[in-house]
Amino acid sequence: MPDDIRPAGPATPDHLSPGARAFLATREPSLDYPAPDDVAAWQRLADRRDAEIRERAPQPGVPDGVEVRTVAGVATYVAEAGVPEDGSAPVNLHLHGGALVFGGGDLVGATAAEVAGETGLTAWCPDYRMPPSHPFPAGLDDALAVYRALLETRAPGRVVVSGLSAGGNLAAALLVRAREEGMPMPAALVLETPEVDLTESGDTFRTLDGVDNVLESLRPINELYAQGTDLAHPLVSPLFADLTGFPPTLLQSGTRDLFLSSTVRMHRRLLAAGVPAELHVFEAMPHAGFGGGTPEDAEVAATIRAFVRRHLAA
Repeated sequence: MPDDIRPAGPATPDHLSPGARAFLATREPSLDYPAPDDVAAWQRLADRRDAEIRERAPQPGVPDGVEVRTVAGVATYVAEAGVPEDGSAPVNLHLHGGALVFGGGDLVGATAAEVAGETGLTAWCPDYRMPPSHPFPAGLDDALAVYRALLETRAPGRVVVSGLSAGGNLAAALLVRAREEGMPMPAALVLETPEVDLTESGDTFRTLDGVDNVLESLRPINELYAQGTDLAHPLVSPLFADLTGFPPTLLQSGTRDLFLSSTVRMHRRLLAAGVPAELHVFEAMPHAGFGGGTPEDAEVAATIRAFVRRHLAA
């Protein structure tokens, strides 16, 4: 079997929406990872992957209404949700996904617009530094710097932190760092199909390998990101961190998500630490949803929006 062809997944359930069923009939190709020390080849891979993402975007470049600001030295894409930012509106600090190496630059602007539209909140999305030029802890340092600056403009109860996939890793690690430095917690945390275990020790890394049509093992990228730091380090894999004092947290995954085990284990760790935590697992959903536009994806967004609104009101 050629290296770039992955086996077909299981049959698609009939009760899914047509859009979800169509998405499950597609499959992301396997990535051909460069040698660990070939920085130029890794950058070419990242550039090629980002170009593929741009080709799928409904419009080129940064969406209208998204502003790029320099916050604590970090380019941060800000999207208002129909309400002018007057210094009092709540803010969702969102860390974008992309396996810790993809999805940066102008793509963060599209992420900001999407997050603002789904949550109804002003979205701050840092374009955090990534490998191959900027491994751990550069991206985490950027996230922390933006969070600190945000707390200078908003009470912590007016802030939500969220992240999808690799962004979920950074969102959770950000709050571990913030707590260690004596900073206040936000009103809530949202972890969408989070990559919180870079050791890939969970059961579904085996049972759902080939079933998830979006994602496969990211071990070479994880090692590139860590650059010699133990993959089980609590700031590299926040699943293994002390989660005491975390804010109310929503975790989302799907029954075909390669990161399902990581999400389930993170939920159990939060509960053991005394943190109010909700786990939402969606039927037949692969990593990061069905590609947007399906009723199932709309249900995920509505679930997150209700959770965020509830805790901001509290």
